[in-house]
Amino acid sequence: MGEGSRPKFSEQSGGKRMNEALQKIGVVGAGTMGRGIAHTLLRHGYSVLLADAAPQFLTQAIRSISAGLARDVEKGRLTEEARQQAQGRIETSPEISLMASASFVIEAVTERFDIKADVLQKLETYCPSDVIFATNTSSISVTRLAAITRRPELFVGLHFFNPVPVMKLVEVVLGAETSPETVEKASQLASALGKTPIRVNDYPGFVSNRLLIPMINEAAYAVMESVAEPRAVDDVMKLGMNHPMGPLELADLIGLDVCLDIMKVLYDGFHDSKYRPCPLLEKMVYAGRLGRKSGRGFYGYPGGKT
Repeated sequence: MGEGSRPKFSEQSGGKRMNEALQKIGVVGAGTMGRGIAHTLLRHGYSVLLADAAPQFLTQAIRSISAGLARDVEKGRLTEEARQQAQGRIETSPEISLMASASFVIEAVTERFDIKADVLQKLETYCPSDVIFATNTSSISVTRLAAITRRPELFVGLHFFNPVPVMKLVEVVLGAETSPETVEKASQLASALGKTPIRVNDYPGFVSNRLLIPMINEAAYAVMESVAEPRAVDDVMKLGMNHPMGPLELADLIGLDVCLDIMKVLYDGFHDSKYRPCPLLEKMVYAGRLGRKSGRGFYGYPGGKT
């Protein structure tokens, strides 16, 4: 891909739409975050290439994205014509080679370094050398992930928040070698999606999860030590601290396995005992009680295990 094939971004203030109307944005990973990112891209006029090694995840993603676009019509965010056009702008495949024609790639696979590293190495095989790689990691070092590639200056963190179509924040995470141009282009893309990009440096957990996940971990300790029941812990934070959702409700939404993985990254990154994962959190994950996605976490959910 030559210079003329690079993604062209608007230079207007506020990071508005890229100059080219239908840029092909690659998304690798069709889980909760990947499908949310794909939905948001489609809503804002982009073409999406969505890859996942598990075909069932792609089927679920298409179903979820279709339902989300229908809600967009109901809420007046899209016209019916725009919805139909959006649904025609997504291509899916279990093969990562689909990313060969992407102008910008967002990696959104499981929050494990080894899995992300494998995906990034495969992307290097198929993507032209001038394509920006962004990782949606919520805690893993962007610098370390960038070193897997041959384009560390074109590597950046784009940490979206769940649910992606609703949440306004995107942490734009600067690796040690990320170029200013890459940061600017990534920030403009986030702005074009109606998000507020906030630039942060590459430390374990960045800002969001360095603050949030230890709070969730401490809430789990409060339950483990019989300080209070889960509902009481959440009610204290909602009624006393004006949080819209209690930390344990939020943990169930995020996924207890994800929370545990992030605590381990913090613990390994800082070598500080204050980041030691709560044994109750570990026990629940080992038991398969992962929160909403498994039907049971700190709370039970319809259709889940009893």
